[in-house]
This record gives sequence, C-alpha cells and structure tokens, in this order.
Amino acid sequence: MKENSLSPASITDNLETHFVGQRVIYYPSLTSTNEVAKREAQQGAAEGTVIIADEQTAGKGRKKRVWLSPKGNIALSVILCPDIAYLPSLIMLASLAVVNGIEAVTGLKPQVKWPNDVLINGRKVCGILIENEVLRNTVNYAIIGIGVNVNLRRTDFPEIKLTATSLSHEMGRDVSRLSVVRNLLVEMEKLYLMLRAGESIYEEWRDSLVTLGRRVSVTSGTSRYEGIAESVAEDGSLLLRHADGSLTKIVAGDATLRD
Repeated sequence: MKENSLSPASITDNLETHFVGQRVIYYPSLTSTNEVAKREAQQGAAEGTVIIADEQTAGKGRKKRVWLSPKGNIALSVILCPDIAYLPSLIMLASLAVVNGIEAVTGLKPQVKWPNDVLINGRKVCGILIENEVLRNTVNYAIIGIGVNVNLRRTDFPEIKLTATSLSHEMGRDVSRLSVVRNLLVEMEKLYLMLRAGESIYEEWRDSLVTLGRRVSVTSGTSRYEGIAESVAEDGSLLLRHADGSLTKIVAGDATLRD
C-alpha cells in the first residue's frame, strides 16, 4: 500500500466500513469534488461513494469562498442519503470524523470552531462544505465535502500563513494522506450509523468546540452579533449571551474568536 497513493484500490483495500468508501472515484486534478459528487448522486450513485482528487483547483468553502487544495493535501466528497431528521447533525458528523481521523493518525488534538472549522493550535487545518438536495421532505442526497491541509507548506502560501496550518507543519514531517483518508472514512461511517440507530453525537461534538466560553463575533446573513458563546443546542445552533444579558440563538453563521 503506497502511503502517497489515493487510488481507489489503496483506499478500499481492507477498509473497515460497510459502505462509506467502498466505492471511490479518483481524479488527478478536479475543479470541485462536491460538483462531481452532485452529478454522481443525481445519476444514482450508491450511498457512501467517495469522490477524491489529488488536486482541487476551484474548491468551494462556505459562503462561496475558495478553498485552496494543492497537491499533497486531501480534497474529497462523500455521498450520503440520510433521513431529513439527520441533516442538522451532518455538520457535527463531518467535523468529528475529521477530528477523530486526524488524532488517530497523528496524535494531535484538533478542535472545532463553530460551526465546523477544524483547528489545530488556533489555526485552520480543515474546511467542510455540506450541500444537499431535498424534495418534499425527502433528502435526495447530501454531499459532505472535506478539505484537509496535510502536507501543505505554509511558507508557499503567505496569504494564509497567519490563519491556516497543516498536519505536516504541526508534526514537523510529512503525514500519510492515505492513512488520514482511511481513518476519516471509518469514523464517518461509525458516526453515521450511530445517528441512524438513534444515538446522539451532539455531546461529543459540543465537547470538541473551542468556541464555547469565548468572546466571539458572529455573522449570520446580514446580521452581526457579539457576545460570549455560551452553549450549543442539539440542532447545532449557537447560543450567544450579549453584554446586556440577553440571549440569541444563531442557527447558521460564521464565528470569529475575539480573545
């Protein structure tokens, strides 16, 4: 098994999952794994199908941001077909799968910045974008897109040097992308099966959050809020306590840590 290979065979070989990652579609270079995953899902791809690329040239982050994913990193998308009740939990599932997958391979202790940015030592190591198609309360598909900075040299990209990090930077050596991918997929299926069995992953996600108890600024739509991130609800919403004592529940947004 070649540690630098992301071929379908290297990923699926003895992978300890039932369906997540049992079908892998690989591209040397791709504009966006999420866009290909959507096409595959619309054509009836099996649940758990993974689209992965060695290089992603036009990856998307949340709010139409660009996600940089040059060679040496991980850019993948997973097709799921969850019940509509599980959609709010997919953010928790994706970020926890990344946190647990990275820890299993490196021993590092990543944390999650609400809602789903994965940080190591305060810098972003992973971006997650979830897109779905729902028709009459039925989820046709959900796409979980994940980009992980694995062997990214921060000095090559001065524009993100202060805000981003990579596994190789934190470890002081190159890290096996293959090992991270395989562990991530195993963790994703485990958490997904927990959800389908009626178990909660909320507590584990809440406990991984670096945001709670911190002063934050949150942008949600055209509104901007400031206060202390007091807690999160089971649907993933952030409960923000303002200076006047009032409480705001923010369903979706971007948080910036202020202290």
